[in-house]
Amino acid sequence: MQPTTPPPFQGYGLGLRVPHYAEFLARQQPVDFVEVISENFMVEGGRPLDTLARIRDRYDVALHGVSMNLGSDDGVDLDYLRRLRALADTIEPLWLSDHVSWTGVGGINSHDLLPLPYTVEALDVLARNVLDAQDALGRALVLENPSTYLSFSDNTMDEPGFLKALCERTGCFLLLDVNNIVVSATNHGLDTEAWVERLPLDRVRQIHLAGHSLGVDMLVDTHDAPVPDTVWDLYRRFLPRLGEVAVMIERDDHIPPLPELLSELDRARQPAIVATP
Repeated sequence: MQPTTPPPFQGYGLGLRVPHYAEFLARQQPVDFVEVISENFMVEGGRPLDTLARIRDRYDVALHGVSMNLGSDDGVDLDYLRRLRALADTIEPLWLSDHVSWTGVGGINSHDLLPLPYTVEALDVLARNVLDAQDALGRALVLENPSTYLSFSDNTMDEPGFLKALCERTGCFLLLDVNNIVVSATNHGLDTEAWVERLPLDRVRQIHLAGHSLGVDMLVDTHDAPVPDTVWDLYRRFLPRLGEVAVMIERDDHIPPLPELLSELDRARQPAIVATP
């Protein structure tokens, strides 16, 4: 049976985090959808699932995972996928997303999104796991490009070519994290415009906009700051080349009051003026 395809959805939303639950439930907020971390709700009942069900009554929801471990040679965790499918069947999300990465081996979760080499062998493993996951979930996945801090000496592809090949082999779609492109391209001395030019933009269903931090020698994808001008500028330049996509602001640390995030989201709605002069 073919996995169902996530339909195009054009709208603007936020990554929903605990400090803002009450405000989203108390009154309708000016967003078209929210994104939540799947693993926080993969339970059989209780308060988390009740909260998400009440959120779903008011807003469209995207489920975003952080531990599907698709790049691991261990294969997919069928129990994890069973619980995720149960959640998805209940919530009926816009789509299920996760990351082009691996998160553990031998049953040990690193709690980090670890990079893959861009080789045929790694692509074979990733594509097999994506196909298995899509079959178990009954849905095509939407997968996020990583932020990276190192490259592998045996790479035979660049990241855009690797993502394009993955989409072709599995029928998956892309969650394009603009901040991750800026972080990775800057860290590796590459041109962001050339990076985007080679991506299969027709497969993009969602966009993340987030901030990063400046480390000693490189940028670090921390999601703890407002969206910087470099990210806004890249977003402004390639957005007109996309079809219907869901655009959202993502903040995972130093979470500000909700009005600040809504103000950033208003800026995303006006792509012609998002870049600071």
